[in-house]
Amino acid sequence: MDQAAEQGVRGTLPEGLGRAIGRTADEIAALVRSAPDTGAAVPGSAWTVGEAAAHLALANELMADLAEGRERPYGDGTPQSLAAANAESLTVFGERRAEPLAAMITEQAGRCVDALAGVADGPAPVTPLGVLKRPELASYLLTHMLGHGYDLARALRRPHMIDAQRVELCMPFMHAVMPAVANGSATAGTTARYTIRLRGGGDAFGVSVADGAVRVTPDPQDRPDCTILIDPVVFLLIALGRISPWPAMARGQVLAYGRRPWLAPRFPALFVAP
Repeated sequence: MDQAAEQGVRGTLPEGLGRAIGRTADEIAALVRSAPDTGAAVPGSAWTVGEAAAHLALANELMADLAEGRERPYGDGTPQSLAAANAESLTVFGERRAEPLAAMITEQAGRCVDALAGVADGPAPVTPLGVLKRPELASYLLTHMLGHGYDLARALRRPHMIDAQRVELCMPFMHAVMPAVANGSATAGTTARYTIRLRGGGDAFGVSVADGAVRVTPDPQDRPDCTILIDPVVFLLIALGRISPWPAMARGQVLAYGRRPWLAPRFPALFVAP
C-alpha cells in the first residue's frame, strides 16, 4: 500500500486496521505457499487446503468489489445460503495452485483497503451479512481472513496468526453482525443482559436478549445478569465456531460472575456462526 493510501486508511479506519489486514493477508499467503499439497484436508472442514485458499481469494475479491461500490449479491445471510454460494463459487473458480491463490489473497485484500482509503464517506456496502459501515467492512475482511487463516494453520500444523490486538480490530464487525446471526430458536423466550469483557483491557460491551431479539451496545450493561470475562483469542474462536466453549471454560479462559452466572454457557448458543 502506498503512503497516500496508508494515510487515508488512518483517517477512515480504526488505527492499525489496514496494517493488520495487510499483515494477515501476507501471513496467510505464506502459509498457502508453504503447503506441500493443496489437496490436503482441512481439519473439521469438507474443504481441502486449496479450496480454503480459493475461498479466501474469492472472498477478498468480493469485499474489494463491495468497497469499490459494486453490487455483489451473495446468499441471504443465512448459513445455508452462504454455504451454497461458497460451493457455487468454488465450482466456477477452479484454481487450486498455491502461488496464484496466495498472490490473489494479498492483492485483493490490498485492493479492499485501498478502496476504503480512497472514499472516506461512500455508501454503506451491502455485504453477505447485511449493510455495514465501511470500517465495519474492513473489520469483516480481517475477521473472515483470521477464521480461515486459523483453519489453514491447523491443516499445515503451523502457528495461527490470531492475537489480542487483531481480535480488538475485529470487534466493530462483531458488534454490528451479532444481531443478524442470532439463533432464533435459542433466543425465543430468553430474557438476559450480558456484559462481555475481553481480558487484558480489551473490548467491553453489552448484549441484551428479549422477545427473540438481540441488541448490542458498545458499552457494558449497567446491571448485567451475567458478566463474562474471556480471553480475546478464545472469544473470536468460539464466535467463529472454531472451538467449543466447554474446554475453554475448564481451562479458566472463560469466567462468569453476576446475579445469574449460569447464563454464561448459554451465550454462545444464542448465535449461529455464518
